[in-house]
Amino acid sequence: MSAVGSGGGEGAVTTFGARLAAAMEAHGPLCVGIDPHPALLAAWGLPDDASGLREFTRTVLDAVGGHVAALKPQSALFERHGSAGIAVLEELIAAARGTATLVILDAKRGDIGSTMAAYADAYLRDGSPLAVDALTVSPYLGFGSLAPAVDAAAASGRGLFVLALTSNPEGAAVQHARDADGVAVAARIAMHASELNARELAVSGAAMGSVGLVVGATTGGAAHRLGIDLGAVRGPLLAPGVGAQGAGPTELRAVFGGARGTVLASSSRGVLAAGPNRASLLAAARSAADEARRALS
Repeated sequence: MSAVGSGGGEGAVTTFGARLAAAMEAHGPLCVGIDPHPALLAAWGLPDDASGLREFTRTVLDAVGGHVAALKPQSALFERHGSAGIAVLEELIAAARGTATLVILDAKRGDIGSTMAAYADAYLRDGSPLAVDALTVSPYLGFGSLAPAVDAAAASGRGLFVLALTSNPEGAAVQHARDADGVAVAARIAMHASELNARELAVSGAAMGSVGLVVGATTGGAAHRLGIDLGAVRGPLLAPGVGAQGAGPTELRAVFGGARGTVLASSSRGVLAAGPNRASLLAAARSAADEARRALS
């Protein structure tokens, strides 16, 4: 296995799952979303352009870098500023490496053949300016379409978070649908992730695999109703929707049950609203991490 991405440091050979488990143990099960929405930039007194984006990301990283398990920049909010925005994203990824903070890029890439291979090359290859520790991906062209990303992540010690049960109402029409064998689409996705993690863990001996799922923190009892054993995935469960979007301790227990120990709670607005003061941002992140630890214990 070759060198890993932003949080692991060049030359590291541990798997993403092992590095994330260690980061969660050290800092709490919290991932801070870096979501520079136009309204948030305005609230911080920043212009809605690349210069404002740069100041925003530097402030967040200076405040919480090295103090949280992971950061999750939303790629679309950088892309909307064109090449200048992508340059800021590259700067953020490089700077995060210096803080030993894992970076999960929320890009939800999913395609077939050479196009998926190109996405994998961009985000999961050693030496790429956009290489991150983990990438969110969409399996809805078939789980097999993710093979280039799966292979690239495994080869470089990186990870994937596969969309499984999302909180948006429209998602249920696809994710809850059942195949000819009566198995829900989301359950099939979980099964595939479980198989990949079982293979990795048989070799690495780590406690947690590197192929995670995205499971919305406000999906209620959907996993139970669909027959999904989230604990059997043996990988991290990225949980958007914590804090400002409504999920608290009760909701987290209902959604994840006995798999709570592998949940990485994601909070964006709940932390970023405390900015631009760096001390306030760090205090908000630590409070959110403590709340997540208590809710998931």
